[in-house]
Amino acid sequence: MAGILAWFWNERFWLPHNVTWADLKNTEEATFPQAEDLYLAFPLAFCIFMVRLIFERFIAKPCAIALSIQASGPQIAQPNAILEKVFTAITKHPDEKRLEGLSKQLDWDVRSIQRWFRQRRNQEKPSTLTRFCESMWRFSFYLYVFTYGVRFLKKTPWLWNTRHCWYNYPYQPLTTDLHYYYILELSFYWSLMFSQFTDIKRKDFGIMFLHHLVSILLITFSYVNNMARVGTLVLCLHDSADALLEAAKMANYAKFQKMCDLLFVMFAMVFITTRLGIFPLWVLNTTLFESWEIVGPYPSWWVFNLLLLLVQGLNCFWSYLIVKIACKAVSRGKAGKWNPLHVSKDDRSDIESSSDEEDSEPPGKNPHTATATNGTSGTNGYLLTGSCSMDD
Repeated sequence: MAGILAWFWNERFWLPHNVTWADLKNTEEATFPQAEDLYLAFPLAFCIFMVRLIFERFIAKPCAIALSIQASGPQIAQPNAILEKVFTAITKHPDEKRLEGLSKQLDWDVRSIQRWFRQRRNQEKPSTLTRFCESMWRFSFYLYVFTYGVRFLKKTPWLWNTRHCWYNYPYQPLTTDLHYYYILELSFYWSLMFSQFTDIKRKDFGIMFLHHLVSILLITFSYVNNMARVGTLVLCLHDSADALLEAAKMANYAKFQKMCDLLFVMFAMVFITTRLGIFPLWVLNTTLFESWEIVGPYPSWWVFNLLLLLVQGLNCFWSYLIVKIACKAVSRGKAGKWNPLHVSKDDRSDIESSSDEEDSEPPGKNPHTATATNGTSGTNGYLLTGSCSMDD
């Protein structure tokens, strides 16, 4: 184990040339980031999770009820032992062959069986009240941490001149505010890493898992080798749009359509501006070029920048989805009033097909009638024809 630890904490990997861990030990004159500081994130992540439960129960839920958001779930599927057995033991998405077999066995038409499975899947989805509470918690945290980050950074020289991120590197003292900011962000991402297994299930689970993992690695890397200054710029920049999206989702759940429209447009503008404009031109410029000029590359420098480029790849992917879905909303809205619900319905972090959220009729109903009912008529008609929604 000692050999493994010595290999892992190899100074030639983590630190610039001619710098040792002994040089970064805390003294009476200065405090530097220490790897053991990161252990504090685990109990704090648990505390954040408990605060979230209390917040959702005693603050978010009363707010949702005051806005007339009910806890009622989707329509309950008609009890059927055969279909229930298939659903629980075999598949939740039967193929065409299995649907035809069940149709003959139950003497139901195929569309009615498809509708039963859709209703049954929807039963396992959270209610609008649950979604509102989750979004309100995230909105509150994102707003707080972004506000704190702005208040902290506006007093620092590296916000106004990014070259200060590398002057006297790595002998840059760790301030109390910076330490608090880093540990708070790391604790939050650890809480998300664990809670995503119990949170509302979304179709981009894998992408968000990768996002949380990369975020934790970036925060850890930049803290251990004292790249915390540029790390604060990355954190604050990426927090800037999150609160707007959660606010748009809350407005959507509360059926405040105009507010939802406005908030989503603001979110899209801030997200694309910060992620595709400011981040590469400001942050990546300093981590790739200014740091190379002032400090020079070393092994963990390459890893850190590789992770930042991976984050930028995710930013491009999400920006593409935002633009694509917004364009689809506008083009479909030409036939009627534009409704961006299928975009802001639920975060940047999540793409959901709304085809599983169609209103359903009881089994046995004429399929032609069902087609007329579930078509594109009505305000949300095009929401029920396989469009996508953004969700965090």
